[in-house]
Amino acid sequence: MNTITYGEMARLRRSNPELFSTPLITRVRTWALWLGFVGTLAYGLWWVDANPMRIVNGLNKLGLLVSLMIPPHPGDGFWDYVHAMLETLGMAFLGTIIAAVLAVPLGFLGAKNVMPNWLFHFGLRRIYDGFRGIDGLVWALIFVSAVGLGPFAGVLAIAVGDLMIFAKLFAEAIENVETKQVEGVRAAGGNDTHVMRLGVFPQVLPVMMSHVLYFFESNVRSATILGIVGAGGIGLQLSDRMRINNWQEAAFIILMILVTVAIIDNISRRIRARLIDAAPQA
Repeated sequence: MNTITYGEMARLRRSNPELFSTPLITRVRTWALWLGFVGTLAYGLWWVDANPMRIVNGLNKLGLLVSLMIPPHPGDGFWDYVHAMLETLGMAFLGTIIAAVLAVPLGFLGAKNVMPNWLFHFGLRRIYDGFRGIDGLVWALIFVSAVGLGPFAGVLAIAVGDLMIFAKLFAEAIENVETKQVEGVRAAGGNDTHVMRLGVFPQVLPVMMSHVLYFFESNVRSATILGIVGAGGIGLQLSDRMRINNWQEAAFIILMILVTVAIIDNISRRIRARLIDAAPQA
C-alpha cells in the first residue's frame, strides 16, 4: 500500500490549492453563523442590562450575605426544621409514587408495539409532550390556589408534573423490549395478558424502577423550591428565615438540605446500579 509523504502532500497543496481550500460559500456561512451567535449573545447581555459594575456589586453583596450566614445555627427551631425536612421527603415520595403508578398504563398505551394505531399513538404522545412543557413550579402555583397552602399542593404538583414524563419514558422502555421473550410466551399459548405480565413487564420493571428512583432524588430538590411558593416543607421554612434576614438559620437549613440530598443521591445511585445490572439483557 503506497503512502504519501509530507513533502508530496505539500507539493500537491501548492500545485492544486483549490482542492485543499475551504469553499468560499462555506467560509461565508461559517463567519455568518459566528457573527450571528456573537451578536445574539451581545444583544441578550444588553437586554438584561448586564454590566461589570452590577456583577462587582452583586459579588460584594453576596460576600456580605455569606459572612452573615457564618456560623450556621438552628436557633430554637431545630426540630421544626427536622419535621419540615421529613415533610419535604414525604411530598417527594408520595408525588413520585403516585405519578409512577398512574404512568404505567399510560406507558403501555403510548408504546407502538402495544398500540400500533399510528393516529392514536401520535395524538397520545402529543398530549404527553404538552403536559411535559408545564414546569412543576407552575403546577405548584395552580394547586396552591386550588387546594390551599401546605404539602398536599406540593404532592399534587409533583405527581402531575412527573406523570407525563414517566409515561413517555415507560413507553420508550416498553418499545425496546426483547421480542424473543414475548414470542416465547405466545408460543407457550399465552394470551395478551400473559404476554404483558410475563413477557414485557419483567423486562421493563428494572428500567421503570431506575427512572422512579432518579426522579425521587430530583423531586426532593424540587419539593424544596415548591415549598417557597407555599407548598410547605423545608422550602417554606427557608423562605421565612430569609424574609426576616435570619441568615444563620437560613444557612443551617441550606446545609440540612444539602446533606439530605447527598445521602439520598448516594443511596439512589447504588440501588439504580443494582437494578440496571439485574435488568434482562437483549
